[in-house]
Amino acid sequence: MFKPNDLEKKQKIKVPELQKGKPEEKTVKAISKKSEKQVAVLEQEKTFQKGVTTILDIIAPESFEIKPSFVRLGDQFVRTLFIMTYPRYISVGWFAPILNYNATLDVSMFFYPMDAPVVLKQLKKKVGILSAQLSSDAEKGVPRDPLRETALRDIEKLRNDLTQGIEKFFQFGLYISLYAKSEKELEKLTEDIEALLSSRLVYSKRVYYQAEQGFTSTVPMGNDELMITANLNSSPVASSFPFISSELTSDEGILFGVNRHNNSLIIFDRFSLQNANACVFATSGAGKSYTIKLEVLRTMMLGTDVIIIDPEKEYKNLSDAVGGTYVNISLNSESKINPFDLPRKVGDMDTEDIIRSSVITLKGLLRIMLGEMTHQEDTILDRALIEAYAKKDITAETDLTKVEPPIMQDLYEVLDGMEGGNDLALRLKKYVNGTFSGLFNAPTNVEMNNQLVVFSVRDLEDELRPMAIYTIVNYIWNVVRSELKKRILVIDEGWWLMQHEDSAKFIHALVKRCRKYYLGVTTISQDVNDFLLSQYGQAIVTNSALKILLRQSNASIDLIQKTFQLTEGEKYLLLEGNVGEGIFFAGNKHVAIKVVASPLEDQLITSDPRQLLAIEKDQKKDSDEEAEAKGEK
Repeated sequence: MFKPNDLEKKQKIKVPELQKGKPEEKTVKAISKKSEKQVAVLEQEKTFQKGVTTILDIIAPESFEIKPSFVRLGDQFVRTLFIMTYPRYISVGWFAPILNYNATLDVSMFFYPMDAPVVLKQLKKKVGILSAQLSSDAEKGVPRDPLRETALRDIEKLRNDLTQGIEKFFQFGLYISLYAKSEKELEKLTEDIEALLSSRLVYSKRVYYQAEQGFTSTVPMGNDELMITANLNSSPVASSFPFISSELTSDEGILFGVNRHNNSLIIFDRFSLQNANACVFATSGAGKSYTIKLEVLRTMMLGTDVIIIDPEKEYKNLSDAVGGTYVNISLNSESKINPFDLPRKVGDMDTEDIIRSSVITLKGLLRIMLGEMTHQEDTILDRALIEAYAKKDITAETDLTKVEPPIMQDLYEVLDGMEGGNDLALRLKKYVNGTFSGLFNAPTNVEMNNQLVVFSVRDLEDELRPMAIYTIVNYIWNVVRSELKKRILVIDEGWWLMQHEDSAKFIHALVKRCRKYYLGVTTISQDVNDFLLSQYGQAIVTNSALKILLRQSNASIDLIQKTFQLTEGEKYLLLEGNVGEGIFFAGNKHVAIKVVASPLEDQLITSDPRQLLAIEKDQKKDSDEEAEAKGEK
């Protein structure tokens, strides 16, 4: 096999000296045979190389077309912009909006250091020219020129900084390549980027008849084929530094987690935003409940009241640890909530409006319970609810502090005795005397005078859960409106409420109005499609200033990306993130987050069955040892 070094050796073959008695022709023939062998070996080497696949062959596009202002790579259109001029002052991070723009961009920066003596010599000439012009204008009586005076001051300052070594001088080339799927889309993207640059007084141009050189200058090869630079000193060059990351650290609030980009702490107060609402989306096991339990634990330390609707009994350990009230809502439970309860009258609230509002809320619940209703049935139900309140002497003139609200039995009796209400009464009967009679047909006996109150609906049948959650949220809303206090309401598995239009509408109205009552609503959901494809679900997300996205499934990631306008990098971050890793949104800012808990917090809030089993075994072991020690005594 021919080796590369052999070629060098064979190229250096010297013609041997003619031996005595041998003719010169024999020597020449010997040399030509060796040359033919070299050519044959080289041809074989070329043939072999044609069949070898290299890295360049793999990453190269399937087609490459060069146009005057852009390059077409396969089905991608690429255009390069170069920066021509900069303003007199340029702030740190001015380039961040371009780097964070939700589009595919390639950015190249080329720095060419210049010798200080050469620059100082040029600046000295410029100072002489400007000084002479200013002196000449002064002698002629021409009005002063502020532009020349400012330029002279800037040059003098730069000369001092260069002489003292404070600043360095560079020729700086900045190129941006834009990628789009069509020429029309490329044009729009170009205009958007140019507008962003212009808003910072940075003047850019498109490459014409140098599209290939522009593209080559922005691929990661380090070749500057455009050579279009601007003269800048160290400070403005440093302000263009691309490796920056957002921070969400404030003086007040709680620790949500650690910024994965720069390891800074994400400390935030949700009540400092335009509203205190939050949305959490993640797959099962991604850490959404863990994240919210951690927030609840830390928020309570600041004196905030927390109310939780728990569908899977995940918050029981946390409630027991902090001395909270844990209310189990089920058919056989002693804890009851009456959906007919009225909020207490506060300030100048009108009694008639309170009753009317309660009737509207009850109709929403009854639609979930009874199913679809005709317009006639809706009217009958409306009249029956008013009569059910009147049956307990609750009218516009009544003092609401001294009344006992009706229960479902009262509504059933009114409907049963009302013309046209027999069918509705029959559909309602199972909630009064039938299988589901233990849920809504009793006065409220639940107290909420605790900093943490958890309502559990785990033991309820799936059919009853939406009704129970609706009733609980309505009861909480009545309590919230009665007393102004800093509170957080956590609705876990919020997609249950998105299944019915009335409950979705109710939660949407609650999220929109809660800010006035110092309440922040946290909605948690693992069924992203059911939640976001609902018009009310979209509105809830819009009215939530705080959003936390943890690991997502392949089935929902496209919808998540579209809803939250994520980049491709952020999309894959959510697909590949570990438990407790995701993206934290606060208003218009967002960062990559990793939720971190202390060992004690982790023990209180974990939902991992393995950890819970280990904790249970340790507790049992401790209790056995304690009992054994007492027996010995």
